[in-house]
Amino acid sequence: MADDETTPTPDPTEPAQEPAAAAAEAGGPPETPVEPEAAVEPEAAVEPEAAVEPEAAVEPEPEAAAVEVVAEETGEPVIEAEVVAVEGEPHVAAEAVIEPEAEEAPRVKPAIPGADLEVDIVPEGADPLARAEAAEAAEGEFAEAAEAEAGADATGEEEPATVTQATIDLAAGARYRATGKRKTAIARVILRPGTGAYTVNGKPLDDYFPRPTLQRNIRQPLETVGYEDRMDVAASLVGGGVSAQAGALRHGISRALLEADPNLRGELKRRGFLTRDSRAKERKKAGLKKARKRPQFSKR
Repeated sequence: MADDETTPTPDPTEPAQEPAAAAAEAGGPPETPVEPEAAVEPEAAVEPEAAVEPEAAVEPEPEAAAVEVVAEETGEPVIEAEVVAVEGEPHVAAEAVIEPEAEEAPRVKPAIPGADLEVDIVPEGADPLARAEAAEAAEGEFAEAAEAEAGADATGEEEPATVTQATIDLAAGARYRATGKRKTAIARVILRPGTGAYTVNGKPLDDYFPRPTLQRNIRQPLETVGYEDRMDVAASLVGGGVSAQAGALRHGISRALLEADPNLRGELKRRGFLTRDSRAKERKKAGLKKARKRPQFSKR
């Protein structure tokens, strides 16, 4: 019979039976379920041993320790504080007494800056290391030159340095013509022997050019060669303004002097009287307010 009995094949679709139920069906005693191991309780925390108090160490003096710390941080030398022993009291570090520095007297500002300085002026060309006699001679020359300059400043006029007397033929019929230009002004000039009178477009120089600066500029060429009182000037001016006409007249007189004596060219050229000043006002452009000034942009 036992051989005829076959073990039932478990159906995979049925859920697995618990071990206790399976044992009951088989007819045997139910197996005792094995309980999981009990969680091991951690051992009771061991209390730390009571801290052993070290022997009473000699505490460093508070102020001395502070001084040492500051010295380590700043790198300055340590200043040892004096220790004062008092009966019945521990040693106490006495603070170092810093005596205040003596205050300097306030500096009084002089009424005139530099009044306390000595004047040390070396004239041009003088040797600063020369003997006393040479220094006195140089000082005398310097004083004379200063007096001459002071006299010129007082009058307000500069004396033009004249060149070597020119060799100009001052015959009665001598005429020297030239043309001068400046900006858009043109001056046709005629030099002839006379007393130094100027005639500009039929008028005296002072009436046609009332500004003293322009008069001085026009007289410079003749004063340079020393003929300001020996020649007359007759000029015809066209175009330009007052300043441009004065520059054109001076240019024409200078070129006329070259016609009289070509040897004057070097001196007149060095002083700039023969240079044709071509500077002129730039013309206005279309769409601009002036030559280069443009209208301001307005968004609205």
